[in-house]
Amino acid sequence: MSAGILITIVLVLAIVGFVLGRRRAVATAGGDGRRLHSLPGYYGQSVALFAAVPALLLMAVWLFMQPVVIDGRIGEMIPDSAVPDGGSRGLVMSDVRRIADGIEQLVDQGLVSETDLATMRADFTNVRGRLGEVGIALGSNVSPGVFEAAKVYRDANRTGGLIMTIAVLAVAAACFAWSYLRIKPDLRARNISETFVMALLIGSSLVAILTTVGIVASLVVETFHFFQMYPASEFFFSTTWNPQFRGGSDLGILPLLWGTLYVSFVALVVAVPIGLMIAIYLSEYASKTLRSLAKPAIEILAGIPTIVYGLFALITVGPFIRDWIAEPTGLGSSSSSVLTAGVVMGIMLIPFVSSLSDDIINSVPQAMRDGAYGLGATRSETIRQVVLPAALPGVVGAILLAASRAIGETMIVVLGAGAAAKLGLNPFDAMTTVTVKIVSQLTGDTEFASPETLVAFALGLTLFVFTLGLNVLALYIVRKYREQYE
Repeated sequence: MSAGILITIVLVLAIVGFVLGRRRAVATAGGDGRRLHSLPGYYGQSVALFAAVPALLLMAVWLFMQPVVIDGRIGEMIPDSAVPDGGSRGLVMSDVRRIADGIEQLVDQGLVSETDLATMRADFTNVRGRLGEVGIALGSNVSPGVFEAAKVYRDANRTGGLIMTIAVLAVAAACFAWSYLRIKPDLRARNISETFVMALLIGSSLVAILTTVGIVASLVVETFHFFQMYPASEFFFSTTWNPQFRGGSDLGILPLLWGTLYVSFVALVVAVPIGLMIAIYLSEYASKTLRSLAKPAIEILAGIPTIVYGLFALITVGPFIRDWIAEPTGLGSSSSSVLTAGVVMGIMLIPFVSSLSDDIINSVPQAMRDGAYGLGATRSETIRQVVLPAALPGVVGAILLAASRAIGETMIVVLGAGAAAKLGLNPFDAMTTVTVKIVSQLTGDTEFASPETLVAFALGLTLFVFTLGLNVLALYIVRKYREQYE
């Protein structure tokens, strides 16, 4: 039974429990709702919650643990001879899963019976051809031993699914019966229902925290494994980035970090002046009608997918900079450059700076403007000498938030700046960033346990710490500013 059908059955049982529980509560009170501790609906809710929540929790834990247990068991079955030279057991497990899925499709389509499946090992060549009929192409290195492991993997999944179905339905039925039979007029059903709701709210609140903890934990663990294979001093201080999956790699982060900061700096040079001038105009000069039209139109830029910006950089901005600036001045000959990615990324960041700065400038008390006007200051002098200094902490926070957004950008850099990891000052040269190399190191059919793959986690942790610091600093500055005028 599929997980979707099982969830539907449990939810239907919960609905039935609500109706029957409510009806039983009224019946035990002799039809007089005043004798009940809680409203009749709370009794129905208690039955529905006990019927659904424990069963669904069991199902969630089972679905999480079953693949871990089965993969560990099947991994021990794979002989060392089935692991190709230079490969890993994890890649063989991928073949096992694909073959198991293919066998399941063959059985579902009636191309193979369960009886024939038990004797397939003797006719492995025929099985390979049949798997091709359902779109499962096997490489030449797949052995009959791997196929046997795939059969065991399929059987274990089917057995585990059957046991899970029985266990979930048994728990749902048992909790349904227990909660239904304990209904009586003095049962504090409202307290039970509100406790469940409070637990649900607490669990929802913990999702973000646990997600952050999980991300940080995974980065820290894999980074620790990387530094066990590669010296931390060379990673943080080497000026060469040259990963070679066959050995002899140089994995210095400095060229990537320089490219990240360089592209982000160019983007901020474009976004901050334009965004700040837009914010000043909309908050101090524009009419209400123009403001109501212009601000949403500018914020549309923030909703454009970054891949669209990347294509814009690749097709339009890059060739323009190459043909009209780089080649005539002899500074470059490629359309992929730091300037290309920085300009396009700056356009993307304009609404981040302008929208937040506009809100901050508008929050400056009108009394400060009136006081400046009363002293004889013009509007431009008031903006320059009163409004902007008062809004400066918030504007700095907006700039830092935009900077953290620029540091984490990937697609614009891939299509606009290229993939060359190097140190240089020429903005017309192709460079790359940390995020681009994270993607490239984890892309492809590579061995996960190698330093060249695990370095992606070290890069990610470094970027995470850097971006987190910027975000914390920005939030601190914005919060301090807001408290000042509350």
